[in-house]
Amino acid sequence: MTAFIKRFTPAQIITLGFVSLILIGSVLLSLPISVQDGVELKYIDALYTSTSAVCVTGLIAIDAGDTFTPIGQFFLAMLIQFGGLGVTTVGAGVIVAVGKKINLKGRTLIREALNVDSGKGLVLLIRKVIMVTVLFEMAGAILSFLVFFKDYPILEAIGISCFHSIAAFNNSGFDILGNYQNMIPYQRNMFLNLVTSGLIFSGGIGFLVIGEIWKTRFNWKKFSMHTKVVLTVSLILIAVGAVLLKLTENITWLGAFFHSVSARTAGFSSYDLGTFSNAGLFTLIVLMFIGASPGSTGGGIKTSTFFVLLQGIKSSSTNCSEKAFKYSIPKDAFRKAAVIFLLAIGVVITGTYLMIILEPQLPMIDILFEITSAFGTVGLSTGITRTLGMDSKLLSILIMLIGRLGPLTVATVWHFGKGERIRYPEGNIMIG
Repeated sequence: MTAFIKRFTPAQIITLGFVSLILIGSVLLSLPISVQDGVELKYIDALYTSTSAVCVTGLIAIDAGDTFTPIGQFFLAMLIQFGGLGVTTVGAGVIVAVGKKINLKGRTLIREALNVDSGKGLVLLIRKVIMVTVLFEMAGAILSFLVFFKDYPILEAIGISCFHSIAAFNNSGFDILGNYQNMIPYQRNMFLNLVTSGLIFSGGIGFLVIGEIWKTRFNWKKFSMHTKVVLTVSLILIAVGAVLLKLTENITWLGAFFHSVSARTAGFSSYDLGTFSNAGLFTLIVLMFIGASPGSTGGGIKTSTFFVLLQGIKSSSTNCSEKAFKYSIPKDAFRKAAVIFLLAIGVVITGTYLMIILEPQLPMIDILFEITSAFGTVGLSTGITRTLGMDSKLLSILIMLIGRLGPLTVATVWHFGKGERIRYPEGNIMIG
């Protein structure tokens, strides 16, 4: 088995891990003990739900509260948890827990999964990631319980609170309230909206950033460039998104703020997005496309990628070096950011085009919104997910998987050489 695994690259192993978990999840969700009596669950919907959970997306073809039993909801929560942390991280955590050593291949996988440059201190990092996750989710469950216990029996409120906290921190957007309600019944509950937003934001900035914030005791001057970029871009996007949504939609400032945060790959909704204007939907599309931050539970092209692209454009137009927060941006950063951006645009455009062909009766803005939500692993929808045919669901499944793994990782799955020994003479090409 070990010899078989060694034949694969880290990207291929991570991909296989996610695919395997999705397939296992689809079987678990299809079991009679997972589905409520009298409810018929098609395998394609179980597969779709499993993919959405593992890829921490939150797009739903069926309602989790009305379809699954408490056991099925537990399976769903575990899929969200494993998907959010990453299959590799969870596996490494188990290895560490039983006292085994992680070999070089395992360390390479962890480094790739968590998007870190150095292989030093990975075991300690794994422990911190799991500890941070447990602490945030416990705190979120306790705080959410203070709201849910008023509307549900104690045991049910505990289950809903735990599920909600896991879903929020892992940026998945699933709910088990039933009847496709999501957060609509609590759209004016400031406490629950702020708790959920806090969990989404924490899960979306990345474990390394959380660790650095804690280590430096919130000292801005001691933050690395990466942490400063992530926090700055995230806060600006939330603020700008909230203002634009308030200007374009008939919602409260709390609702505008919540959706601006949620669009950063969480997928919770406190208003019916089917009633939003094209301007509001386009605002959410942009936020979903940018997404969360590297090393987090979220998707999208990432905040740092967006920032580097802007700095690269600024550098080219002003003839100044690429810099930020008194640091010079690495030379290859813009090239990598441009590649990720173009690949992401390609995935969204291709996915939108194919779904337009498959679902010609649906408005284009709704299809673009759906595909971007799938790619950004967000889970927001205008309500068309339930109406999609099998082919469209399979397309969406593929888009969600690409979004969770990252377009660059997926590109390297097929072929990644060790470099070329032959050098060719440099040619001329006109740009612009």
